[in-house]
Amino acid sequence: MKLKKFATQIDEKALEDLRAYAKTTGRSISGVVTEAVGEYLKRASIRPAYRSAMDEVLTDHLELLDRLAK
Repeated sequence: MKLKKFATQIDEKALEDLRAYAKTTGRSISGVVTEAVGEYLKRASIRPAYRSAMDEVLTDHLELLDRLAK
């Protein structure tokens, strides 16, 4: 895939977290952002009713999911 440059702005704390995540995972910021945007677009294209139900489940079980992620 051919990469294209683009410029945007991001919250200072989010950029700090992004840099730390990329470093921790041994990836480039570009790679992390490319994956994140792809995941976001895939999620945004899911049928609204399904997405709403999925968001409700994630919200209802956020604490449990956070604990499982650690």
